[in-house]
Amino acid sequence: MIFPDLIARKRDGEALTAEEIYSMVTGYTSGQIPDYQMSAMLMAVYFQGMTDPEIAALTRAMIDSGDRIDLSGIPGVKVDKHSTGGVGDKVSLILAPLVAAAGVPVPMMAGRGLGHTGGTLDKLEAIPGFRTQLSDAEFRDVLRQTRFAMIGQTEKIVPADRKLYALRDVTATVPSIPLIVSSILSKKKAEGTDALVLDVKIGRGAFLKSRKETHRLAEALVRLGNALGLRTRALLTRMDQPLGRAVGNWPETREAVQTLRGQGPEDLLEVTLALGSVMLVLGGKAEGYGEAAATLKGLLASGEPFRRFREMTRLQGGDVSFLEEPDRFPGSAQTVDVPAPEAGFVSDIDAFRVGLYAMSLGAGRTRKEDTVDPAAGLVLHKKAGSPVEKGETLATVYTNRREDPEHLGKRLLESFAFSPEPPDDPGPLVEELLDETGRHPFQTKKPLR
Repeated sequence: MIFPDLIARKRDGEALTAEEIYSMVTGYTSGQIPDYQMSAMLMAVYFQGMTDPEIAALTRAMIDSGDRIDLSGIPGVKVDKHSTGGVGDKVSLILAPLVAAAGVPVPMMAGRGLGHTGGTLDKLEAIPGFRTQLSDAEFRDVLRQTRFAMIGQTEKIVPADRKLYALRDVTATVPSIPLIVSSILSKKKAEGTDALVLDVKIGRGAFLKSRKETHRLAEALVRLGNALGLRTRALLTRMDQPLGRAVGNWPETREAVQTLRGQGPEDLLEVTLALGSVMLVLGGKAEGYGEAAATLKGLLASGEPFRRFREMTRLQGGDVSFLEEPDRFPGSAQTVDVPAPEAGFVSDIDAFRVGLYAMSLGAGRTRKEDTVDPAAGLVLHKKAGSPVEKGETLATVYTNRREDPEHLGKRLLESFAFSPEPPDDPGPLVEELLDETGRHPFQTKKPLR
């Protein structure tokens, strides 16, 4: 293989063969192809795209670059969930134990936050002692005992993805649909799942800002996932304002625990129940989404999902006392209440701006190698549509970074908009379901399958 020739062909819009793609992935993973050449190939893919057969070949080659986890000994249909990233999105921490309590095994390989979006691993690691790096045997053992486990990508699982993502991160080629699809699906296939539900975010706080591009991504993920033998469905959910009220790693973990104990915000619960309903149908535990949603609501009221989350935390080394007594968590050096500058209604909260603001507090990272402050973040006391009086607290900010409290408040207010009248109804939070038959409005009252 003469790699510059492949770069030139992709640059000119030609399709590569499966054999060429396999050689490219194995060559780069082994170090035979240097970063500068692969950077050129990534940029060519970014501009020219890939055909479905190319994406499938890339995904298979990435899977074959490492080990696969064998979950054949775990009974039941194994169903995972993946989110394309958002602000305040702590759904996985609630969803996995909830679905597991309904009898569906959930082997979840999660990721870290990057840029304005948060990461499940960072939230879990905010629990003192929690281990996200487990051996395959430990992963299976936790899964057997609690029906779910939540881990990070190991050194041996899809090493090509780790190496390629690091290069995409520094070459501005992360937002490429073929590369996103192959990255997500390769990890999900390698972890041993049978089915996958995707939460594809749409709106200002989403990873992809264009509605058209978001639809393209969701359709490609569903189409290619099913073609690879992974039963795949996607929900399009709005990410214009933060999901729930907490943003930041420990604040979000705490809110997830509150939700598991029956005290969560309505919007967070709505997205969780929608995704969980699809997972139960795929897992064979419900005939339709309405039935599944009713089952999940009953389970939340029983307290069983919280008990499972606590047990999973214990098995993975976490200190469960912080789940039972969240006030034990060390506070931040600065806690600032941000007052409303006027009376009326909160007409908008820009999720993207809030995500960047949380990063500036220490809750996020600009590079994968950056560390995060688990205590940093904020809690919103008002959401879009809420009435507010002048001087009333809009949000409480937590940070260990030194900054003038008044300036902290002014910077957060750049994310808010106000109006004298209530804002218009923004429409459903869960917009659409995508399956192998196409796109459908999502309603749990309809027995869609």
